[in-house]
Parts: sequence; structure tokens; C-alpha cells
Amino acid sequence: MTTAPPSCPPVLLTSSVIAHDTGVTLRDTDERLRLTLDSVGEWLRIDPGLQLVICDGSGFDFSESIRQRYPSTTVECLFFQNDAQAVRRFGRGYGEGEIVRHAVKHSRLIARAGCFAKCTAKLWVENYRDCVAEWDGRLCLKGVFLNAFSPFKPTTLAYIDTRFYLAQVRMYCELLLEAHTRVDKDQNYGLEEAFRDAVLSNGLTGVLWRTPPIIEGVGGGIGVSYRNPFKRIVKEKLRSLLVQHHTKFAALFLANSA
Repeated sequence: MTTAPPSCPPVLLTSSVIAHDTGVTLRDTDERLRLTLDSVGEWLRIDPGLQLVICDGSGFDFSESIRQRYPSTTVECLFFQNDAQAVRRFGRGYGEGEIVRHAVKHSRLIARAGCFAKCTAKLWVENYRDCVAEWDGRLCLKGVFLNAFSPFKPTTLAYIDTRFYLAQVRMYCELLLEAHTRVDKDQNYGLEEAFRDAVLSNGLTGVLWRTPPIIEGVGGGIGVSYRNPFKRIVKEKLRSLLVQHHTKFAALFLANSA
């Protein structure tokens, strides 16, 4: 029997103020810091009562920056040093996995809740409340499908969008905690593909959102803002609806009663 999820799990922002992956576009430390602080403000706009955790893998402590920018807000700030050599070798997905693993092991807020929402720093999710409302308390991800609109090519689950997801700590530790150790940028196999294969190889069901998250902010890897015009939002919802009714993929999506 599924345990009802908390009304709003703590949001973990995974940060690396110093970019260890030399392949990322946005490398300016001050800009990466500023954009992460901006995203904290956006999350508080979405829900002023949110519990926020920032975990930085480049050894940067956000505590003072948070106190100066948001003096009335308490944010749990964790920091440690990623394996910089491994991040350069395998890609930023490796570093992100290390950051989530550190947060899961050391965050008091996540330990208390037994679950968390993960979002890449510098980003936020406009329809976060809708995403939480749809969650069943286990694991909830966004699947990215190709050829959903094509009558001539088979629809495929290309990868999992790892920018944002919701997870029960126990389930995350069982299935995804070490997913980053399988990434290899030289083989074009990222964290997104590792998550996809974990979902498929474990035969998971009911783990994909029916309503796609609306993710905004600046992507550190590409260095540009994500745009979500109305037309794109409608297209994403239609794509999701089509795949939900595909016999091969229907079981992957959350049940309507979630």
C-alpha cells in the first residue's frame, strides 16, 4: 500500500558554483552564484513556506549569501567537494549524482521528511504544486519520448529528464543512488539515460508524471534560459497524453487516482 506523500517535500537544489565539467557553457562563478540565488527567490514566490536545501559540490557554502539576500528565510546549506577528476572524465551527470547522494546522507530536512524534490540549481518549476498533487509518494519522473506525433516511426522513451523529480528516499537509494557511476560522456551516455535504464530494467510502473513539469530558469550546461510559451506547454501536454495511451508505455505513468 502506498504511503500518502507529505503536502510539500523539501526541495533540494543541486549546485556547483565552480563548474568542474569543462564542457558546460556557463562557467562564470559569480553568474552561477547569482542565478542560483535568483532561483531560491523563484521557489519562494511559488510557495513561501517551502523547505529548501542547497547542496553544492564545489565546496561553496551558501549560508552567508542566503542570509544577505533572504534574511527572513531559513535554507539548509550543505557543501562538499565533488570528485572533480571524475566529473571532468564522465560529465556533469556524475557530479550531480554525487551531490544528490551527499544530500540524501547529510540533510536533516530530507531525513526528517523521508522524501525530497530535486531540482537543478538555477531552475524552478512553475507548476510545482500540481506536480506534488499528482505524486503518489514513491518516485515521480518526467519521461522524454521521441516520435509521439509520427505515424511512421515507433515511439521511444529516449531518456528521463533529470532536472527535476520527486523521490521517496528509500526508493531513490534502492534504484538510483548509484546511477551516476554508469555515465560516460565519451559514449554519449548521461545521467538521463542511466535513469531511463534503471526504470526499464527494474520494471517500474507508475513513475512518470501525466502532467509535464514546467521548468524555467537558466541551464548551466547550455547557458541559456528555458522558455515555455503557451504553444510549447500545450504541445508537451498533448505528447504526454498520446504516450499515456500507448500500450507499450501506459503502465509507466501515474494512475489517475494519484
